[in-house]
Amino acid sequence: MKKSRKETISTERTFQAARKFSTDFHPAVEFLYFALVLGFGMFLLHPFCLLFSFAGALFFSFRLRGKRAVRRSLIYMLPILFLTAAANPLFSHGGETVLAYFPSGNPLTLESLLYGLGAACMLACMLLWFMCVTEVVTAEKCMWLFGRILPALSLLLSMTLRFVPSFIRRLRGVNEARRCMGVWEDFPAEAKKGQKTQKKQGLRHRGKEAVKAVSILLTWALENAVETADSMRARGYGLPGRTAFSLYRFTGRDRAAVSLLLFCGFFLLSGCLAGAMEFRYFPTVKGVFLTEGPVGPLQVCFFLVYGALCLAPWGVCIHTAREVKKWEYMKG
Repeated sequence: MKKSRKETISTERTFQAARKFSTDFHPAVEFLYFALVLGFGMFLLHPFCLLFSFAGALFFSFRLRGKRAVRRSLIYMLPILFLTAAANPLFSHGGETVLAYFPSGNPLTLESLLYGLGAACMLACMLLWFMCVTEVVTAEKCMWLFGRILPALSLLLSMTLRFVPSFIRRLRGVNEARRCMGVWEDFPAEAKKGQKTQKKQGLRHRGKEAVKAVSILLTWALENAVETADSMRARGYGLPGRTAFSLYRFTGRDRAAVSLLLFCGFFLLSGCLAGAMEFRYFPTVKGVFLTEGPVGPLQVCFFLVYGALCLAPWGVCIHTAREVKKWEYMKG
């Protein structure tokens, strides 16, 4: 069935709105932003910092990938996060607040439980941010950023970033082709009668076909890597003095964004070195805003700046939506 003109226009607008952040800024600005967010997000385990990071990553993921894709990703993350939160109290027994004792005699402490929850939240934030990185910092941008400085590393990064989506697309194509050939079925006809032995045969059949599909994909991936390396060598990639065409221009808006990001980075780094954003889980829970005494205005500024850094895509998207409305109003 063909899509109507309204559905086509709506799809195009949705796609353009989702990619607006990645096309408005210079690749160096985007790379600097994600470097700051990921760098601070991996070391700041304060509950407020985790909350800011998760809110910013979740909103940006919704904006870039859509609600359905993010919900599916969160469903897949839940078992990993649950295991991360539950595994820490099983192996770490530090802390002074004992809640219970395991049959082995080891204590279950409140501090180890809270640390496991914090580590699981930090892992969720990092996974969401890396999903945003793969959507914004594409393979072409990696080649442009590091092609002259580290040509081999930039080629490896670009191939790595495009490997997963191309692998998934090729897997779907292989499955469709094998279904058309009649060699790939969810279950054989005998396995649909409800008997246990026949169900085992159906699962065994699916396992064999999945192994064959993976072997096809691995062969294709190796051949594609060799062909890409030969093609780049034939084009003179990495040779000194080689020029390349670029669509990116460093504008005044990019300079302002870099200045703000560098200010946020140095300000937060000074706060971390001074211990203003520290949060301790062992041997007792202790941190700013929760267990310590009165908080100064400078400490509040550190958390506000970190929150503004994590929620910066929100402000950019709001500004973009206003510009789109103005443009549509001017067009009539």
